[in-house]
Amino acid sequence: MSWLMAWLAFSISVFVAARILPAVHIRSVGTAIGVAAVYGILKFFFYWLLVFLSLPFIIITLGLFLIVINAILLWVTDKLLEGFEIDSFLHTIFASLVISLFDMAFRWVLPGI
Repeated sequence: MSWLMAWLAFSISVFVAARILPAVHIRSVGTAIGVAAVYGILKFFFYWLLVFLSLPFIIITLGLFLIVINAILLWVTDKLLEGFEIDSFLHTIFASLVISLFDMAFRWVLPGI
């Protein structure tokens, strides 16, 4: 059940970020759920590989490069799904940061995650 609540929290985070950031475009709530699913699958399969490959950059930047890794996964999600679009990679980095902050807040508020 906790993975379902985590998926819901991330979906809401994507939807809220799309509403407050003018560079993030999303068609519907259903698309936000799809974005959360695709992003979750990409993160499951590629996150630790990307972390391992970029470990020197992560150490040098004291962990801030993890935002870039999340942005890369979000950018790939953008390219895979219709109905979800971010204007540029710089906006993708900012959207990744905003989505991560909202996701953290929603996970804190929603019980059972």
